[in-house]
Amino acid sequence: MASGGEWLVREDAGQPVLVALYLRQVLGIRYPEELPALRGVATREASEFEPVADLERQWRRYWEMTVEPEAHPSPVPLDLVDGFDLLVALPTEGFAELAAAIAPHGADAVAYARGAHERYRSSIGTGSSYRAYASAIAQHERSVGRRAHGFELNVQVLPLTQRGVWWIGTLTVAVTDGLRGDVVAFDAAITPVIADLA
Repeated sequence: MASGGEWLVREDAGQPVLVALYLRQVLGIRYPEELPALRGVATREASEFEPVADLERQWRRYWEMTVEPEAHPSPVPLDLVDGFDLLVALPTEGFAELAAAIAPHGADAVAYARGAHERYRSSIGTGSSYRAYASAIAQHERSVGRRAHGFELNVQVLPLTQRGVWWIGTLTVAVTDGLRGDVVAFDAAITPVIADLA
């Protein structure tokens, strides 16, 4: 977590987000279409499996609740899904199709998420987060000639197949782990995000 003045940046390779993206790939769901696939996860081709509208609608809602749970609360109680430890909770009503579709993938999804999270913690999540964001904010303040407005930003550092930054929520971006590990390239990539918020 990085904070300064009135801004707050939380950075993580969140295991629930990683599990959700793993499930997206193995179920053949394309949403969000602009977000690349995870590395090391087999992607179902449309010819193998065409998700039905209800399954994709349920996954989209699950994705929103996973990425920004405070902005997308469930109107009904949530229940943990067997086989996913504490990483997947679905509403108790209206998600039977998704629960059935993801059930066979629990162990593999959890193992993938834990491995990716550990790689993030050992290589990137080492306490340098504050400096990376403070530098981009200072640069923004110099370019606009004023202090940054207060803002909140969540950054998910993910092992995606393409390098870049993508908005995945109102206050959340996904960043490729390779980009996050490149100080100069990351600074250039995160600056427009900071400018949008600050």
